[in-house]
Amino acid sequence: MNIRGAERGEISALAQLWYESWRDAHATIVPEALVRVRTLENFRERMERRLDAVRVAGPRGAPLGFYLLEGDELEHFYVAASARGTGLAAMLMADAEAMLRERGVTMAWLGCAIGNERAARFYEKSGWRRTGTVVSRLETTDGPFELDVWRYEKPLTSLEPSRVLHARRAVLP
Repeated sequence: MNIRGAERGEISALAQLWYESWRDAHATIVPEALVRVRTLENFRERMERRLDAVRVAGPRGAPLGFYLLEGDELEHFYVAASARGTGLAAMLMADAEAMLRERGVTMAWLGCAIGNERAARFYEKSGWRRTGTVVSRLETTDGPFELDVWRYEKPLTSLEPSRVLHARRAVLP
């Protein structure tokens, strides 16, 4: 499957994917105050503002997964429920790591909501290591929202041979 930059015409579809995936993973484990402000419109506005940092997997207009990078952070990573278990998440992760490496990042990190066990298992299977708990300041329509998250890190100085081939395939046009 091709992984590519997001396109303006995909904002609504990406926002819908983000909203549904976020609710599936977070609605029962984060404070209700955060769930209330994470509306479909909120995800749409955030996607529109950050579109240039988003990479997508899936047909144009019907994304199956995406990620968003910010500096040395894998800031957002979501896969549609229908695409789980297909290998798409591993392909997206390989692409994200390759993109971070291309930017010169040697130690990448991500935050995972405490209690999001499915995501935690995937990150650990992908070679990320939980290094502790940190406070993440999330942007919301009500202002900053502080949330404790698990911090994961991964050194990106080298890849196992099988992952090199996988990452190269993932970034081909």
